[in-house]
Amino acid sequence: MKDEIRAFIVQTLLDMNLGYEADEIQDDTVLGTEGLDLESLAMAEVAVRVEDRFGVEFGPDEAERLALMTVSEFVATVDERVGRTTNVPQ
Repeated sequence: MKDEIRAFIVQTLLDMNLGYEADEIQDDTVLGTEGLDLESLAMAEVAVRVEDRFGVEFGPDEAERLALMTVSEFVATVDERVGRTTNVPQ
């Protein structure tokens, strides 16, 4: 699942035409100012697309924390939340 999540995040960043090439987006690349320098609106857009695709949810107070994550940390966070939503008893 992590490979699928990572591929989706990378493709989302490329689709947003932010000026990055796929080889610039590595697992240890920070999403915010220390790496890709995603502004808050761009980070929110990535989060919304991830929410829609994987059925997870990020609160409005999480944007700053998400921007401090590396790509691999963001993937792990999404993967953990996907696991929680798929393991909920019906």
